[in-house]
Amino acid sequence: MHRSQRHLDTNYLDTKYLWRAFYCVCIFHVAWLSHQGSLPAAETVPPNIVVILADDLGYGDPRCYNSDSKIETPHIDKLAAEGMRFTDAHSCGSVCVPSRYGLLTGRYPFRAASFEWRKQALIEPGRLTIPQLLQQHGYRTACVGKWHLGFDEGTTPDKHRRLHGGPVDRGFQSFFGLPASLDLPPYFWIRDATCVDLATNRIEKSNTPGWDPSQGAFWRAGAIAPGFQHAEVLPKLTEAAIEQIAHYGKNQRNRRFFLYVALTAPHTPWLPDARFQDRSRAGLYGDFVMHVDHAVGRIMSALEEQAFAKETLVVFTSDNGPVWYRENVQRFGHNSSGTFRGIKGDAWEGGHRVPMIVRWPGRVAENSTASQMTCHADLMATFTAVADIDLPTGAGEDTYSLLPVLTGDAANSPSRRTMITQSGRNVLSIREGAWKLIPVLGSGGFLRATKVAARPGEPSGQLYNLDEDPGETNNRWEQHPEIVERLTTLLKQQTVAMPRTSRK
Repeated sequence: MHRSQRHLDTNYLDTKYLWRAFYCVCIFHVAWLSHQGSLPAAETVPPNIVVILADDLGYGDPRCYNSDSKIETPHIDKLAAEGMRFTDAHSCGSVCVPSRYGLLTGRYPFRAASFEWRKQALIEPGRLTIPQLLQQHGYRTACVGKWHLGFDEGTTPDKHRRLHGGPVDRGFQSFFGLPASLDLPPYFWIRDATCVDLATNRIEKSNTPGWDPSQGAFWRAGAIAPGFQHAEVLPKLTEAAIEQIAHYGKNQRNRRFFLYVALTAPHTPWLPDARFQDRSRAGLYGDFVMHVDHAVGRIMSALEEQAFAKETLVVFTSDNGPVWYRENVQRFGHNSSGTFRGIKGDAWEGGHRVPMIVRWPGRVAENSTASQMTCHADLMATFTAVADIDLPTGAGEDTYSLLPVLTGDAANSPSRRTMITQSGRNVLSIREGAWKLIPVLGSGGFLRATKVAARPGEPSGQLYNLDEDPGETNNRWEQHPEIVERLTTLLKQQTVAMPRTSRK
């Protein structure tokens, strides 16, 4: 308050009137703060949380990450303009399954007991997940989209069409989606824990002329439910997410919600709606990315329509890198991995460095960027910090909170110093600051030589300084043996200190 220009003489104004004046001023000040929405209590109300996970979207696809992108992504770009864009964000694995395990559990996927998703549920019973923790503290939770973390029955429902060990047994109160990727049979819909229609029919494999057999409208032959249509999946998942938001808008608006939307696109099969066909300059893939962008826009519009947008933290990211080969870059002049080396499955950056955008009105600065090294495992600690929840001991062993980064207070909080990523062939790489060690030669992925035998006198692994060489073209293994030794020791220590989880 401004000091009065008039001198208050105690002979002029007695103590009683001073107290009355002070009381009135206090009442006015509290009323003004309440009107401005600035009361401390209002700031402590946690937000709703929505995670939109694209499937196989490259770092170089959205325009907000690559000004030279041949694909228009206005809705993703708008999200970045309204929030924070991370430039050093990574999936925990460079393929679908380990990536999802790391995101939902806050732990590196190599710690999982198994990755036999066709045979069993991969998230161990009793292993705390983000939705479980949030639900325990009053959040409503829902999952829409691709699960790909297995069921106890494998890929075959029991006689009651029930599937155990899936989303509703791991913290989500509701689920609508698919068991795995859209190019992997069997093809059927799941609602909550029940198979909607059994996969009693059969479909032959599909390919698109002019594309690599693993690209285009590709899917594998196998069992399929009657009436299941691949082209309907992305639109149906988008509608399901919108309906879930509308449901929250109509019921118990005072309770917060966590919505995990795991899209099946732009993973194969590339099946863009007619509205997007031939719209991009990156062929069928680019058209499908535009369809994904449209889906993101519709989900954001649903939050606006239900008046949730200002009180919701939204994370948009991808599960790993793209399936985009060298010949595709040459053909279209578009590099889906941006300036980074490698694609989906690789230990190189293009396999796991992903776009990640966080929008939180009033808390995250608009049109901001963060260079903090992070991975999807950090979402668990971030969401618990945002919701003012204590993370239980033993949960999320590898998670670090990004809340100080999001709110501009990173200088006062310890940041992640090391990070382990897992390639498609289970090669573990480690980062420490700018230095990255891949303990083998080769890509660690599927299509290039996974592990190349070292020739006499040549390095046996790869060491890169990503600050100086983000494209990983200059192997510094032989020039810095002391760094190789230190990172090798760190990798061994971190992988031995917390071994795989037992399922017993």
